[in-house]
Formats: sequence, structure tokens, C-alpha cells
Amino acid sequence: MKKIFLLALAGGFAATVASAQLINGAGSTFDNPAFTTWFAAYSKQDPSVHFNYQSIGSGGGIKGLLDQTVDFGASDAPMKDEAMAKAPYKILHLPVVAGSVAITYNLPNNPKLKFDADTLAGIYLGRITNWNDAKIAALNPDAHLPDLPIVVVHRSDGSGTTFIFTDYLSAVSPAWSSSVGKNVSVKWPAGIGGKGSEGVSGQVKQLPGAIGYVEQAYADQNKLPVAELKNASGEFVAPSAEAASKAMATATVPEDFRFSMVNAPGAGAYPIAGASWVLIYQKQTKPEIGRKLVAFMKWAVTEGQKLTPGLSYAPLPENVQQREIKLLDTVTF
Repeated sequence: MKKIFLLALAGGFAATVASAQLINGAGSTFDNPAFTTWFAAYSKQDPSVHFNYQSIGSGGGIKGLLDQTVDFGASDAPMKDEAMAKAPYKILHLPVVAGSVAITYNLPNNPKLKFDADTLAGIYLGRITNWNDAKIAALNPDAHLPDLPIVVVHRSDGSGTTFIFTDYLSAVSPAWSSSVGKNVSVKWPAGIGGKGSEGVSGQVKQLPGAIGYVEQAYADQNKLPVAELKNASGEFVAPSAEAASKAMATATVPEDFRFSMVNAPGAGAYPIAGASWVLIYQKQTKPEIGRKLVAFMKWAVTEGQKLTPGLSYAPLPENVQQREIKLLDTVTF
């Protein structure tokens, strides 16, 4: 009897595993803290679905979607028309989070620093090369700035965080816009690369004099100092979910949800803020997985948003949430 019971139990477990749906995704490191929390919470809503997400950078997520090796991609940069034209089916852009890209650094005693657009662009253009430069000193008269070379750190992989950062620099610096521009990967005038936000934050922590850009969540998790940035209204603002929300409140969100929110006007808006998207095909060729994916996405853009402020993200506005639900209703199986 005991043997029969154990066989029945094993058979039931095998049937449960076989019936579970595995959803594969890849892309944005910006989204990874949100996905980790969402997947754990959603498993209580629907235990039959399991997720495998590879945090490999936005460029990798887009490539995986186009190659159809993943069920969804995630990117902090909206896809360009020419890239979408290569897809076998129409691609939907679904904003899932918005947040701040923090400027972090490694200096003795890590003083609180402020940067304006001209100074930050000058550092990443390789024109400001020492921490006691007059332009940095003028913005930080009370900070002890060492006679130390600046070690510029940037992403080495295709990155939506890089897109948000270079989108901002292109918006505020004609020199950057004309010589480097904005993209998920650019030809950097100066510095060393780190793979993923993990790599950039790791380099900054290890290298004296380093400066880098990472998602606010990674700066918070690694207890990295972050700079205040001068926004379009002339205020110095620290990265926060609230400051990203104020930036997003001024954004014009078109029907296809591809938009930018850098250098936003208005009081309290953090200037290097951006949205991140989940990318899915409107035509789902694996119906069972497609239905599970759509159900999860409807949850993520509504109930899931209640979990994001604790992760340093700005929740999506209610009107954007409802527009996304309508877009998800157009998915076919």
C-alpha cells in the first residue's frame, strides 16, 4: 500500500511538472529587480507558470525576441522601425517600470556631489579628467575634491540604461549629440567598460576615482553614493522613485508607447529618467505559453505596480496601465 501511495504521489508530481508552463525572457538589467520580485509574487497567483529570465542587457533581449529564442524581451530602449521591420510578426511595446539612472562615484569619504549637464558631458567626453577640475569644484564648493584622475566607467554590452544615459547627454549637450549620439551601444570617447549594471557598479566600487551610471536600484543595493543632477528647471535633484514619477508625469506617451522622458521640465523631476519595456509578439505562436504570458503582463502592469516603489521604481500612471490592458487584449493565439 505504501509503495502504491508513493508511486501515485510521484506520478502526480510528474504530471504537475509536465503541465507547468515555462516562460523564457531575456534583456534589461534595469528590470531585473522588478522581475525577481514579480515572478515570486505571481507564482502565488498562478503556481502553474514558471519564469526563466536572463539579465543580459537590452540588446540581448531584443536579439532573443527577433531570433525567437525567448518568449519576451525586455529593453530600456524602444526598438527602432528598421529593427522591428525584421520581425516575423508585429512587436508590442509594453512599459513595465520607470526609474532613475544614478550617477555614482568612488572618492575618499564619498562626499555628496552635484553635477550639471555640461560637467557630466565633459567627463564622459574625456574633456574633464581630474576630480579637482574647476568646473566640478564650482558646483561643489564645500566638498573636498582630491587631485585624482577620473576613471570613467560605462557599459560594455548593448544596454537600455546606456540608451537612457546617452539620450540625456544628447538632449543637453550639442557636442555629445554631434559626436557620439544615443543608442544602446555607442563609441565611447573615454573610459572602461563593465558588463551589465552589476559590472559597472562593481568597477566603481573597486576603482578609486571611478564614476559610472547605473539604475538607482543597483546603487541602493550596493550602497553606492549618488550625485544630485541639475534638471531643466535649474534644481539639483537626487535620483528617486518620486523624482522619476515627476519626470514621467510630463512625458507624452504615444499610441505605440515608444517615448522618452529625459531632461523633463517641471519641479522635482530627475533629468536622467526613463521607462523600460517588455517586448512581445502580437501574434503568439505557442498558444498555451502566450495566454500565460498575457495574463502575467496584465497583472504586472496593474497589481505588480504596487510592488515597484519599494524597489526604487516609479509606478506607471493609471491611464497608462489601462491603455496597456487594451493593447494586450489585441494579442492573438
